[in-house]
Amino acid sequence: MIASVVWKQGKLFEAHSESNHTITFDTSSSHADGISPMEAVLAALCGCTSVDVVSILEKKREPITGLTVSATAERAPSPPSVFTRIHLVYRISGKVSQKSAEDAVSLSKNKYCSVSKMLEKAVEIDYSIEYAE
Repeated sequence: MIASVVWKQGKLFEAHSESNHTITFDTSSSHADGISPMEAVLAALCGCTSVDVVSILEKKREPITGLTVSATAERAPSPPSVFTRIHLVYRISGKVSQKSAEDAVSLSKNKYCSVSKMLEKAVEIDYSIEYAE
């Protein structure tokens, strides 16, 4: 896997992935033109675990119709302002059994999500599950 970042101007940077995608990082306090690198880490965590949960529930033939994963992070007060705690909220739509949902989220967190496994070495990650239907 290969990635690079090019400084564009001021506090704007453009990240490029090996798969030919780009992300604009805006390190100004407003983040008006892009997300911050730390926001991208949270988004990556949400994305990684979302993929796992949907895949697991589909394999279990659970009737999932939607999933939103949101993350709230606390950060250290002084540089390097690392995450100190992350809380994930899984909002699942469809007539998914509670046990299947709990199993899928647990498997993602404890076995499959590489972003979660990497982050948990440095930060506490917990979660809750909400059911939309």
